Amino acid sequence: MQDFFYFHHMNNKPTLSPVIAGCMKWGQWGAQFTTGQYLEIIEHCVGYGITSFDHADIYGNYTVEEEFGKAIRHKSSLRQQMQLISKCGIKMVTANRPDHHIKSYDTSKEHILLSVHNSLKNLNTEYLDILLIHRPDALMNPEEIAAAFSQLQQQGKVLHFGVSNFLPHQLQMLHRFFPVEINQIEISLTYLDPFHNGQLDQCIEMNIIPMAWSPMGGGNLTSDPEDERNFRIQAVCEILAKKYDAEPQQIQIAFLTSHPSHILPVMGTSKHKRLELALKASDIPLEREEWYMLWRAAMGHEVP
Repeated sequence: MQDFFYFHHMNNKPTLSPVIAGCMKWGQWGAQFTTGQYLEIIEHCVGYGITSFDHADIYGNYTVEEEFGKAIRHKSSLRQQMQLISKCGIKMVTANRPDHHIKSYDTSKEHILLSVHNSLKNLNTEYLDILLIHRPDALMNPEEIAAAFSQLQQQGKVLHFGVSNFLPHQLQMLHRFFPVEINQIEISLTYLDPFHNGQLDQCIEMNIIPMAWSPMGGGNLTSDPEDERNFRIQAVCEILAKKYDAEPQQIQIAFLTSHPSHILPVMGTSKHKRLELALKASDIPLEREEWYMLWRAAMGHEVP
């Protein structure tokens, strides 16, 4: 029975849009959208084909999920057109959580269940499409996490499960107790570690979806043009952008989406135009040598 469950579960991967809208900066930590502005960008994304929205309970000091939920309450039909992703496990010190005395991690069954209860209420939904453990917890007990995941799945409160910022050995440990379907990690031309440390290899091997947060390196290429590495990367992006009649930022996204692990970029922007450009970037057919031109610029040397 367990083998059947494993096979069935791993062959029913979540359906997600090619680009994911990251909501972290839509509220207090960034754009400070009104309810009307939330609804506007949500409708724009869905209409354009960006149907997956990335949250975490802590975003906006535990306020963004509720603000997002208020927006979609105005148009309930939107929920059936989107996939909602959230994360839990980080406990932040904020006025909204007076019982948190220091920043810490908590992946206990009790905390996971409470976090999902709060996220469902705040997002105005009966289920999450995906729940991720936000960061590896030094005290995490994989059997306890698996018990929470199993209960949430049986109750229909969460459809798919994964992790964020996990290294291969940490993911493998949890995967022994419950199938891990997603790893959301930092990946960009300015952060190449996942290409070296086995994270993307593991995603291919185990049929895990890699999501890339900060896929454009936090915008550092243009914010610090004096940096030699940024200058090299930007120069190659501009060359390739001319060839493909694209924007340089689209080349940065195409670098990720060209990888055989099928990386899904999580775009942490509140600008409609940037989201649209990122979606089009996934169709740019970079040639292998062009991909390695970008790699060489990022590394600062030829391949061995």
